[in-house]
Amino acid sequence: MYAERVLSGMRPTGALHLGHYHGVLKNWVKLQHDYPCLFFVADWHALTTQYDDPRGIAQASEDMLIDWLAAGVDPERATLFIQSRVPEHAELHLLMSMMTPLGWLERVPTYKDQQEKLAGKDLTTYGFLGYPLLMSADILIYRADKVPVGEDQIPHVEFTRELARRFNHMYGFEPGFADKVEAALASLNSKNRRSYKEARTRFQQNGDKEALARGKALLAEIADLSFEDRERLAGSLEGTGKMILVEPGYLLTEESKMPGLDGQKMSKSYGNTITLRESEESVSKKVRAMPTDTQRVRRTDPGDPARCPVWQLHQVYSDTATREWAQQGCKTAGIGCLECKQPVIDGILREQAPMRERAQMYLDQPALLRDIVDAGCAKARQLAGETMRDVRAAMGLA
Repeated sequence: MYAERVLSGMRPTGALHLGHYHGVLKNWVKLQHDYPCLFFVADWHALTTQYDDPRGIAQASEDMLIDWLAAGVDPERATLFIQSRVPEHAELHLLMSMMTPLGWLERVPTYKDQQEKLAGKDLTTYGFLGYPLLMSADILIYRADKVPVGEDQIPHVEFTRELARRFNHMYGFEPGFADKVEAALASLNSKNRRSYKEARTRFQQNGDKEALARGKALLAEIADLSFEDRERLAGSLEGTGKMILVEPGYLLTEESKMPGLDGQKMSKSYGNTITLRESEESVSKKVRAMPTDTQRVRRTDPGDPARCPVWQLHQVYSDTATREWAQQGCKTAGIGCLECKQPVIDGILREQAPMRERAQMYLDQPALLRDIVDAGCAKARQLAGETMRDVRAAMGLA
């Protein structure tokens, strides 16, 4: 019965582009107003494919943090930290590696997929095989119950749920667990005790998920239960032991459809990006150089917006009236391609303006960023330490 908590992280790849903003950061900014959020720089994860040349990771981490803040992530609402500065991640990863079946790691869908995509890199390392386990440790150590992911990442969350379930089953039955559950039940009034037992029976015998939900709601409403007894009763309700690691759920996020300068999805690998804090001159130059409908050879030739990458950017940055103007002007040759591009340039610059302003504060005063990261790492270590205390005790390592 732990508190709601969102966890998400990104590998440090340097300056972020508008695809990152529309695909991830806008969602983070929204989530920070709805839930307690932890957002972390996954610098250890960068080593899984960059182990042979890690020199740029530290600078890339700093650049990425500034981009998060520039995009509107608020350190007063969300906890920002760096993975490698919370060594409890590594400890939980190590301990869980002792009880994780090898086959579970080998069947993670992205394992072979990434090996094929990065065929030029030697990925026959434990770090690469075990990175889904490290991802799970990242989530489980904060008992995060919500992980924002794209559809292709759902298997990673399911893998984490399986690990949490296995861990709780193996180590969650503390000595005298059944007696302690009965003692906790005896502390309830007769009505609550009866309702709890009925919900437990209906779920364990019939798989009634509504009964499980009612039982959990009942435990949440009983104010005078100690935290330990609440956890014991929650575990007994589901037929497990005391819940040590929380099974996370996922918040499905739509895949970013932010188009790049060539009409493909915006991606560094395609070389078609505009970064969050790119200069006005560079943005204007890049957009003005974008390819357009190849059928418009001359200014007087009519075009088809469906064949033009610029039209895709109009879908993101232009209002209805401007899109109608651009579509009509293109089809009738009433406007030229450079005229059509100008509203897109203006829209991108409007979006970037507050980002540049927010970022400049941290560029001018680097100590501000250090203070945010120091505070975030301290809070993350406190939360991670609470989990590790319970993990060590459950495994007899206290």
